[in-house]
Amino acid sequence: MHRLFVGLRPPQAVRDRLLAVMGGIPGARWQDDGQLHVTLRFVGEVDRPQAEDMAAALDTIHAPPLDLAVAGVGAFDSRGRVNTLWAGIRPTEAITALHHKIDAALVRAGCEPERRAYLPHVTLARLNVPREAVERFLADQAGLAGPPFTLDHFLLFESHLGRSRATYEPVARYPLAG
Repeated sequence: MHRLFVGLRPPQAVRDRLLAVMGGIPGARWQDDGQLHVTLRFVGEVDRPQAEDMAAALDTIHAPPLDLAVAGVGAFDSRGRVNTLWAGIRPTEAITALHHKIDAALVRAGCEPERRAYLPHVTLARLNVPREAVERFLADQAGLAGPPFTLDHFLLFESHLGRSRATYEPVARYPLAG
């Protein structure tokens, strides 16, 4: 089985900026450079034939390069406990349109449609703490921003779950050329 997702890899300067703000929350499992990405669509576990069908479906997508920027921070929680800290990616019509095109292509290849609202972001940390424990980080980094950057491709990643953290291996690259 292959655990897949489709994503974007920000440039090194953007990743360095994000790595520089990480820290200060006891018990947080901060992401490393190899884990920093913007998920366009999580797929999950599929067998090899379905993975090949999905890779071929993604190859049919035509979209322009993306102009993006880091914009603020936030958290996802479950029942009052924060489980994810993230840096926002300025939402644009282009990234949302690309997300929808990818979802439609994957559905044609046999994947279930995405049911959650799409919020472009880069995960900074995984944790399980009360919201109060991260309020200072969120306040200190609320103005996190960076210069715009352009991405001319998206990637199909395979996720390998390890004992301490996941690693992400790019397995296919798809151009964004309009």
